[in-house]
Amino acid sequence: MAKSIILQAAALCFLSLFGFAYCESRFFVEGKIYCDTCRIQFVTKLSTYMKGAKVALECRNREGGSLLYSSEAETDESGTYRLPVDGEHEEDICEVALKKSSDPKCSEVSKDPFLKKSARVALTKNNGISSPIRLANPLGFLREKPLPECTETLRELGMTVDDILQ
Repeated sequence: MAKSIILQAAALCFLSLFGFAYCESRFFVEGKIYCDTCRIQFVTKLSTYMKGAKVALECRNREGGSLLYSSEAETDESGTYRLPVDGEHEEDICEVALKKSSDPKCSEVSKDPFLKKSARVALTKNNGISSPIRLANPLGFLREKPLPECTETLRELGMTVDDILQ
């Protein structure tokens, strides 16, 4: 009888540890998508967050670049997306990229090779971050033409349009 209880207790402990390990390998990638109303690749007071924009998370092999994991999400009314991700991706390169805009007047993705088109995220528990939530940098679709107020907003930031174009 005592032997049976000890085996049951050991099995319960083992299974609870297995469940704990599984939960620890779940991450949530969160970020915001905005309309870049000034076409300058960063958020300003004139930027608007986009409801219904689509993003994709892709994790690729560091060596060959083959796709190992992918997931898509849509932004809520605050322009925020949340992607659940199962498993460790310590050896992978994982990035969130813009997929589809919800605003036809703000739907361009920069083609400039030096500007950010995706946000890289580390999906591992071996990096000192205890939270399962990983925050990605905001990503923006470009508006067709900058708003007229952008010149003043840039001036308030100590910049000029010439600073941006250089």
